[in-house]
Amino acid sequence: MLINKTSPKPFYEQVVLGIKEDILQGILQPGDKLLSVREMANFLMVNPNTVSKAYKTLEADGAIVTVRGKGTFVNELEKEFRNEKEIEKVKKQFQSLVIEASYLNISKEELSGWLNETHEGLGGADNES
Repeated sequence: MLINKTSPKPFYEQVVLGIKEDILQGILQPGDKLLSVREMANFLMVNPNTVSKAYKTLEADGAIVTVRGKGTFVNELEKEFRNEKEIEKVKKQFQSLVIEASYLNISKEELSGWLNETHEGLGGADNES
């Protein structure tokens, strides 16, 4: 996982997405111990508060769990769990991207191809309900 220092996306969001991507790709498995906040901050060369905020977000999302005195661990993925509030947020972000893409004359087919490529890159898990 790398932090893009020139990205408009906040560093903590990049950490959250990076860890979620590693979980989806199987790089991080349920039960795996994450680096401590300080270790992760040193590794990514960011402020420890950035990592702390990312870990709190991931914990609120159910992606990780912190065990006092033992560390922070990847949580078991609950396939049936759907956070409707977060889903609505993603839907709005997706709609904004589609508007931008349409403005740039990017076709539905091209967008669909990108979606499929990204989905396959994450292990191709079928999440359709």
